[in-house]
Amino acid sequence: VQLQASGGGLVQAGGSLRLSCAASGRTFSNYVMGWFRQAPGKEREFVAAVGRSIGYADSVKGRFTISRDNAINTVYLQMNSLKPEDTAVYYCAASKAYGSVGYNTYDYDYWGQGTLVTVSS
Repeated sequence: VQLQASGGGLVQAGGSLRLSCAASGRTFSNYVMGWFRQAPGKEREFVAAVGRSIGYADSVKGRFTISRDNAINTVYLQMNSLKPEDTAVYYCAASKAYGSVGYNTYDYDYWGQGTLVTVSS
């Protein structure tokens, strides 16, 4: 599976962005899809994931929405009410273990290249 993330950019605090992640392969619907982010000097952290259920990090609940379109092998992350602390490189990831979402990087088998989100204050 190859993952291609896009949609990052520079936005003011309070603004919105939508990230997209296009996946190759014919079994996209069988994967748990997740978004992680990594800020400078920090470890990569879970943001959201969608499988049979949907999970969010506490820091983004109520502001971010993950969704997927299996017809076009794409997962999205709608980010609203952005804060400067949301600034990071955002990565999409795929897990072969379809079912409940995974919250750790080791739960995922494939990773995209990352897209930078910068939120100015």
